[in-house]
Amino acid sequence: MDAPENPTPEAAEQPETVEVAEVVEVVAADVEAAGTETSGTETSATEASGTDAVETAEVAEAAEAAGETTPSGPGPLDLDKLADLAERPDEAARDTMRARLAELAVPAAGLGRLEELAIWLAGARGSGQARPIERARVVMFAGDHGVAALGVSATAPDQARAVTAARVRQIEDGGGAVGVLARLHGATVRVVDVAVGRPSGRIDKEDAASREAIEEAFRLGMAIADAEADSGADVLIPALVGVGGSTVAAALSGVLTGKDAAAVTGRGSGVDDAAWMRKCAAVRDAMRRGRPVLGDQLELLAKVGGLDFAAATGFLLQAVIRRVPVLLDGVTTTACAMLVQRIAYRSPQWLLAGALSPEPAHKAALDRLSLEPLVEGYEVRQAEGALGLLALPMLKAAAALAAELATFGEAGIPEPVLRSRV
Repeated sequence: MDAPENPTPEAAEQPETVEVAEVVEVVAADVEAAGTETSGTETSATEASGTDAVETAEVAEAAEAAGETTPSGPGPLDLDKLADLAERPDEAARDTMRARLAELAVPAAGLGRLEELAIWLAGARGSGQARPIERARVVMFAGDHGVAALGVSATAPDQARAVTAARVRQIEDGGGAVGVLARLHGATVRVVDVAVGRPSGRIDKEDAASREAIEEAFRLGMAIADAEADSGADVLIPALVGVGGSTVAAALSGVLTGKDAAAVTGRGSGVDDAAWMRKCAAVRDAMRRGRPVLGDQLELLAKVGGLDFAAATGFLLQAVIRRVPVLLDGVTTTACAMLVQRIAYRSPQWLLAGALSPEPAHKAALDRLSLEPLVEGYEVRQAEGALGLLALPMLKAAAALAAELATFGEAGIPEPVLRSRV
């Protein structure tokens, strides 16, 4: 099924725009076909704009590392080569922004943490020239999980697939918390059907997917990140939707942080004590299966992750490689971010944490990533893009203030003689 075309910049300015990209039978599709189905008429992973030779070379190197250049089809992913493409943010751009902020006609350090955000954004964008955020983009990876059959969610096991499909349709129609907040904050939404109606294996006792399928999904996520970067997205907010997703995230987080099952298992969709105990047992058993392959991120995804988690992980890694700022959503995307951190240790420098959820695995993952949430204390359990979007106004405010506030000289105001940075 072909996906709608990405919006033009003019269309992206209209908050009501909600886009859907369906990827059918990801496991059977090769990377080129997957990239075509998910991006419509967008530029593909290996067709970056010719106006930037450096960026084009980076895309080509990433494609080679992703195993996309072998004559007989996709070769194995080379995560080490991909890791080498993940660079540090631009320190010169950060210094330029620091200098501008020091001259703004506000009290010393008057913008508080917003100044830190403006500096971070400058480094990620590679430019010390401040400009507003105009194309924030939520990319939602959807999939079903076999572990939902254990009754680890507030959704009845026999209704799990139907509920995931209904959530996807709701988001496609502009509904749900993500739709409301996207319209409010001028963002657009893209849904990628990775495995809706095709649940992963039950991770407490069997693999979520084959290694081959995981690599396909990983490449799919990379191709989508390329398409979004090529279409001009200036902030990406990856998210996941699917019943059982928080159980998978808890298992991955437990393995990656070294915590035990009870310390990373939360209430998810709002389960009672009996369901929490079932969930905790499933997380414990999945962690036992995942620990032996901790050093192999793709194998870990195959053991206790799933296709949607693999696609989100590939998306995050390629966003870092393409130097696109990323605003993380909830516990599912932070679990993927920890996987990316193990692939490319510099990757957290390109990430910001959105709103903090009450899921214990979320806080544990952010601690491991050395990230502080932009919004906390509200106990918002709803993720699926909402936690990232709740923090988007803070990032937009930082960008707008840095761009539009006048310096003392521009405003014609004498600079305080006793002024210092505090």
